[in-house]
Amino acid sequence: MRPGCVTSDMAKDTTGRLHVTVKTGGKRKLSSKLWLERQLNDPYVAQAKRDGFRSRAAYKLLEIDDKHHFLKRGISVIDLGAAPGGWSQIAAKRVGAADGKGRVVAIDLLAMPEIPGVTFAQLDFLAEDAPEKILKMMGGRADVVLSDMAANTTGHRKTDQLRILGLVEGAAAFAADVLNPGGTFVAKVFQSGADAELMTQLKRDFATVKHVKPASSRQDSSERYVLAMGFRGQPKALTSEQGGA
Repeated sequence: MRPGCVTSDMAKDTTGRLHVTVKTGGKRKLSSKLWLERQLNDPYVAQAKRDGFRSRAAYKLLEIDDKHHFLKRGISVIDLGAAPGGWSQIAAKRVGAADGKGRVVAIDLLAMPEIPGVTFAQLDFLAEDAPEKILKMMGGRADVVLSDMAANTTGHRKTDQLRILGLVEGAAAFAADVLNPGGTFVAKVFQSGADAELMTQLKRDFATVKHVKPASSRQDSSERYVLAMGFRGQPKALTSEQGGA
């Protein structure tokens, strides 16, 4: 077998479904083998390809919105850490961005191929001037801020938890700067969810705050989402360039 070559066997699991087992050669790590097996056996990965979505994560946003109905036609949405674009695709479709009814701005450090109805900005949303730049792009405030971001992991549990928390806190602070009154914030968290201090802040800024776990999240994953609706914070005043009076 050539180094890096991948072969697989198929057999039925205990439920009668076909299960792909990856056999690898060369220097492929066990973690890579397990990740590839998980992808090949994940029904949402296959469904995303059939439905034309860029990632299986699209179904998570679909499920959350089907239940809580915050992606309304004609509103403005900011998608943080958007690449490869699964959430932006769903947001654009539901708010009517491709038809000029709503608006979606996607942000990521990485480049992202164009999505109909989505304006993309390659920048760091944690930069001090990021809210001002994005508000100027949008011509006003957002009604929804989405974040399906996950920090790069080190394998050191405490360090990883701090990185994840810092990213969610940054996204929440960004949302408080750019949301319209009544707006919604959705962000990925892990394990027990957002920590107590962040939850306290969100409950001050939003009318309702809860944790949700869509069925399309992998069963063995600790990910959850914090859903904050009814923004009632006091955002900074808009300048005329950002769409204010």
